[in-house]
Amino acid sequence: MKINVLTLFPDMFTPLTTSMLGRGLEDGKWDLNLVDFRDFTSDVHHHVDDTPYGGGAGMVLQIMPIKKALDSLANKGKVIITAPQGKTFNQKMAQNWSQEENLTFICGHYEGFDQRIYDLADETVSIGDYVLTGGELPTMSMIDATVRLLPGILGNAASPIEESFAHGLLEYPQYTRPEDFEGMKVPAVLTSGNHQKIAEWRKKESLRATALYRPDLLADYHLSDEEKKLLAEIKHEDDEA
Repeated sequence: MKINVLTLFPDMFTPLTTSMLGRGLEDGKWDLNLVDFRDFTSDVHHHVDDTPYGGGAGMVLQIMPIKKALDSLANKGKVIITAPQGKTFNQKMAQNWSQEENLTFICGHYEGFDQRIYDLADETVSIGDYVLTGGELPTMSMIDATVRLLPGILGNAASPIEESFAHGLLEYPQYTRPEDFEGMKVPAVLTSGNHQKIAEWRKKESLRATALYRPDLLADYHLSDEEKKLLAEIKHEDDEA
């Protein structure tokens, strides 16, 4: 996969060159192309923004340098703009994007984009209902969530399959050594060696975590008969507690 990023601040993307994603870059499992669209301006001062027609505070990014930067790319693939009015990014988007050969992100700054720039994109996406100074941080978050799903990026191939949101639920709790730390013990079922019981416990605790922390996810989740039974048990246990 090749990811292009149109940005005024390419130096901000250093975190993507470290840790597992960085090793993936070194191994050629994905490629990051940072494009400073200030390089595509036509005036001597390299202006990329201007005052808005009709008046108002702040400066608006111009369409010309961004369009030229896009046109310079041999393979744009899906073009994505990060903006507060976009649909909220989620794990399903990351999974879909991880199947693409090319992705291109356009990072905004200042007071936003000339409206015509949105016509150049396939999707407008947000990471939440708040405003940042630019689109670089949201873009890095979305790239991380997408690239980590590529084959060979994570050490354990099962990790992206079992983690939170992969199947519409939060992930079950996990533990490691020591088995008993200052009286806080690992659930006995996890040390029992009974893999069927462990799988049942994990399913139940995944449902419990989702019901407790993200009940909104259950509204769109199709519960099996077994899961309905487990949820009823959880509710009974909570009522008794």
